[in-house]
Amino acid sequence: MMSRSNRSSVCLAVLTAGLLASAAAFAQVTVQDAWVRGTVPGQTSSGAFMTLQSADGAKVVGVTTPVAGTAEIHEMKMEGDVMRMRAVPSLELPKGQTVQLKPGGYHVMLMDLKQPLAKDATVPLTLKVELADKRVVEQKVEARVRDLTAGNMPAMNHGGEHKH
Repeated sequence: MMSRSNRSSVCLAVLTAGLLASAAAFAQVTVQDAWVRGTVPGQTSSGAFMTLQSADGAKVVGVTTPVAGTAEIHEMKMEGDVMRMRAVPSLELPKGQTVQLKPGGYHVMLMDLKQPLAKDATVPLTLKVELADKRVVEQKVEARVRDLTAGNMPAMNHGGEHKH
């Protein structure tokens, strides 16, 4: 039988190992310059942008936030002479490479916003990241709301066609 003090030591060792493993997982993906485009009253969608880098290779497989009913990874790209936007199931983060989520490219689409997003507010985002070993971890991100004209792109309708 294990003494009470030995049980406590074992529990502490297991807890410490778990915390270190968790910290190591988060250290594998760094997030920089996270921001969200501000909105006006009645606007129901916006975009979130950031720079990601993975030490060992990973992929973003989902996003959640309490400020929107839906958050998805989207891609904007030219198809012929039409700019199209579509949801993608995941976003690869190749080992050691910087991946930018920016206006006109990959971004997090926030839809069914629950309130306007005011400049200088903070939007909590949770990235679901699949690591190289196939474990899925959650990475918390605090994104600062910028002015609604930040990173302006040509107006898009949600069907993905460029407006003139």
